[in-house]
Amino acid sequence: MVIDFFSMLIKEILSGFGQFSADEVFLFEEHIVQRTFSKNEVILEQGAICQSVYFVLSGSFFQYQTNGITETIIDLHVTNEWMFNHPSLIEQRASETTIRAFEKSEVIELSLNNLHYLIARSQSFLFLAKIFNQTGARTHLFDSSFNPIQKYNYIKNVKPLVVQVFPVKMIASYLKIAPETLSKVRANH
Repeated sequence: MVIDFFSMLIKEILSGFGQFSADEVFLFEEHIVQRTFSKNEVILEQGAICQSVYFVLSGSFFQYQTNGITETIIDLHVTNEWMFNHPSLIEQRASETTIRAFEKSEVIELSLNNLHYLIARSQSFLFLAKIFNQTGARTHLFDSSFNPIQKYNYIKNVKPLVVQVFPVKMIASYLKIAPETLSKVRANH
């Protein structure tokens, strides 16, 4: 019964990319790894090269840069989204960020090597390249000249779980506004 539930979950995840045959779904299942992370466990260390993409089944993660004193939140990841360090994975260079579990979390991991293998076995897996285009929301957020209220509303609409899961200080760092400003914005909503 657990295997059936997991297979249904994998079919649902893949359906967001296109049509996959039962054999392709099975092949995908064979090349992913289900992993659990404890609160504060590191999934990618700053300086390491990102070798995998992760689909968050449950829990949440935060991606941050540190200069030794200050942590700057680069991204916040919640259930039902893909997570990775884009520049490190695409360019195969050292990550400038760390990805850490905010709470106990479960993911499926697809390594870059396994992704390449899947694509070699079936052209249908080329649709998984859509994973790499999800930085658009973050880019739009910071390329637009949004004021704090617009930033908060945008994140509430695009990633509503973020405002439910993470504390004000982390959301403010992600939105690049002062925590006090975010508190005032939230109080007025």
